[in-house]
Amino acid sequence: SPSPPARHLLAAFPPKKKKTSSPAGPLRAPRFPTSARRPSMAAAAVGISRTSAAGAGSTNSSEFRFFLSCDISLPLTFRVLQAPIPPPAQDGLDKKVSELFVECKLYIDGIQFGLPVNTRLESSGPPYCWNELITLCTKYRDLTSLAQLAFTVWDVSSGEGKSVVGGATIFLFNSKKQLKTGKQKLQLWPQKEADGRVPTTTPGKVPKNERGEIERLERLVNKYERGQIQHVDWLDRLAFSAIDKVKEKECERLENSFPSLVVEFCSFEHRVVFQESGANFYAPTPVSLSNELVTVWDPELGRTNPSEHKQLKLARSLTRGIIDKDLKPSSNERKSLQRIIKCPPTRTILPDEKQLVWKFRFSLMSEKKALTKFLRSVDWSDIQEAKQAVELIGKWETIDVADALELLSSDFKSEEVRAYAVSVLERADDEELQCYLLQLVQALRFERSDKSRLAHFLVNRALSNIEIASFLRWYVVVELHDHAYAKRYYSTYDMLEDEMMKMVAREDGDEDGFRLWQSLSRQTELTAQLCSIMKDVRNTRGNAEKKIEKLRQLLSGVHSELTHFDEPIRSPLAPTLLLTGVVPQESSIFKSSLIPLRLTFKTANGGTSKMIFKKGDDLRQDQLVIQMVSLMDRLLKLENMDLHLTPYQVLATGQDEGMVEFIPSSPLAQIISEHRSITSYLQKFHPDEDGPFGITAQCLETFIKSCAGYSVITYIMGVGDRHLDNLLIRDDGCLFHVDFGFILGRDPKPFPPPMKLCKEMVEAMGGTESQYYTRFKSYCCEAYNILRNNSSLILNLFTLMERSSIPDISTEENATLKVQEKFRLDLDDEEAIHFFQGLINDSVSALFPQMVETIHRWAQYWR
Repeated sequence: SPSPPARHLLAAFPPKKKKTSSPAGPLRAPRFPTSARRPSMAAAAVGISRTSAAGAGSTNSSEFRFFLSCDISLPLTFRVLQAPIPPPAQDGLDKKVSELFVECKLYIDGIQFGLPVNTRLESSGPPYCWNELITLCTKYRDLTSLAQLAFTVWDVSSGEGKSVVGGATIFLFNSKKQLKTGKQKLQLWPQKEADGRVPTTTPGKVPKNERGEIERLERLVNKYERGQIQHVDWLDRLAFSAIDKVKEKECERLENSFPSLVVEFCSFEHRVVFQESGANFYAPTPVSLSNELVTVWDPELGRTNPSEHKQLKLARSLTRGIIDKDLKPSSNERKSLQRIIKCPPTRTILPDEKQLVWKFRFSLMSEKKALTKFLRSVDWSDIQEAKQAVELIGKWETIDVADALELLSSDFKSEEVRAYAVSVLERADDEELQCYLLQLVQALRFERSDKSRLAHFLVNRALSNIEIASFLRWYVVVELHDHAYAKRYYSTYDMLEDEMMKMVAREDGDEDGFRLWQSLSRQTELTAQLCSIMKDVRNTRGNAEKKIEKLRQLLSGVHSELTHFDEPIRSPLAPTLLLTGVVPQESSIFKSSLIPLRLTFKTANGGTSKMIFKKGDDLRQDQLVIQMVSLMDRLLKLENMDLHLTPYQVLATGQDEGMVEFIPSSPLAQIISEHRSITSYLQKFHPDEDGPFGITAQCLETFIKSCAGYSVITYIMGVGDRHLDNLLIRDDGCLFHVDFGFILGRDPKPFPPPMKLCKEMVEAMGGTESQYYTRFKSYCCEAYNILRNNSSLILNLFTLMERSSIPDISTEENATLKVQEKFRLDLDDEEAIHFFQGLINDSVSALFPQMVETIHRWAQYWR
């Protein structure tokens, strides 16, 4: 049997639970799961005529998204890969090499359909590799549930005509009526031509009761290549190494007695379910008389119940409006309404709940939290009902900004609803608006026109605040790389430029619009020059000292214009700050494969500003996390809780470049290496013989609070890859995190703890029995409950980011639900305190992360 790493493919990732059906969205071109795709695959996508199902449906995790075979107008396409066939036994010295080709036939219901297609001759010897794409004239929509492919391998090396090497058949749909995809290994029946009848005498698949270890592993590898098993790089390498050894032993034992053929079927974005063209229900599975479990398709699945639809229309008719105004909910109905209102914005409202909200809509108008639930209960396809809903919006109690953000999501298409949301946002001040600006730029994707009210609102606010103008411009510039929405963002960019150029200088001495726009445009020129400098520094051979010397030479020589700008440039990270030039002698690089530049700029007020410029790294994810840290810091401070967080500035100026504010600090790994403990490090800067552990009480309190704040925030955000090199401490005792390449629970290390609480951090608080550690846990629980009370705002912001191309969000289907799980909204405040205290205890007592941290330190040392 295989070693444990080989078994992880099945044991560590059990099959997912069966989900309810939901039609998929627009059909995309099929693809082969292998990494190397041939250019000829593009030809396979030419025949798409329409989508496979009307409507995209919601992306709820309880849904199974699929395509219908009758809606796929693509030709049947597959690839013949190889045939591990042993050479025939031959006498004498004159050994001939077999010349083989594969004949492919399509059979529908046991009858040959169309002409056979042959591969080219192959005489390279075992294994015979064709890797040839075969496209039949038959389309997927013409297939039946009993369609099968018949493969026969012929040998023409004898010169006396062709002889059969072996044949095999395979059904295109499995027992669940789903189209087979990925690699398929077929066992050839020696000296037998493939039989396409039903039932066949040459089945290519080995019966379950005859499958051995080699077949089991091949099925798991096939699932892995289709993306049905999670990729864990370090574990996968061990697993595939063990699998190769098992294959070698198995092949030696079988002595290659079974010739085989490997073919590969193309994959689609979603599963393909069989349905005959023109039919509106699935072909039922014959029901067995035995007690075995069978699948029976419901022909009315997904169809509207006429009686329920009629009752719904009568209940919502306009004539009911007069009666509904005087309706008051009963005690039980009020409880149900309050439960619906308190539901998170990610929860789907059930039909009965929608009916209840609509029935008592007039009595709910004083409940501002109920408006979003009411708008989700409206049938917007009914013109009269939509008109009545728009009228009620103006009479409803004004909602909060957090709920207005929900109305800007992709769930709401009505222009009146979205315009109302913008009118609520107009009440937010500039500081609050900057907290949501990144998401509001993403919300432009969901508008119905390029010059929407939201776009006008953002541009108008940018005209009165240079910080909003600068950040809005950069956020829009980054989105110009998204081809699907490039036109929308180009329109917004042009609108911002036109409106700003029209501005005239005010009497208080402010710059006119032309000079303001030029100061922002020169930020782009600065980043372009920095990219050129970084390229030259990277190409410099030698150690870090050589590269630093090269950087300073470039700044002082070829790019000497950067040492003194003709006109001050507004800092991209802090637009109110004017930069006058770079200080070459104070500029350096970081020891990293990407060679980030650490630059020191002179400012117009006589000071300096330090920042880091990166090229080759996507900073949009770091930008989002830091924005969330800044927002959560603001929410905590509104509750008079300052946890001394460090939301440093991060700005992505492209999809693979950006700037980061440089905060003077030391990594925890360096502190422990040089000072042996955090306490000794803090004693160096804030000594106090009468203070706790020889440190001033204020410094220790700052350290404890910052540890608590980042413990809660990194847990909620699911930040991964935490080690002592990306935990930093400032001289004043503030701890903060950097490098957010893994979020939403993703982590390259196995078995990560809920939050990063290393023993050195706990020891700096006096150990788990000290009063300071108890205070740390108290801060954590209090902050956790404050953020739980603001969960709707945070979830709405994440919902607006789901269509962005940020790595961990775009690859995660339910990114917002991942965050919602961390809030544990099913618990009350007291239960949440006990829950979070348990998380802290689990994180402190976790042994595996300590072992991983030790391995990481050794790796850094040898590197």
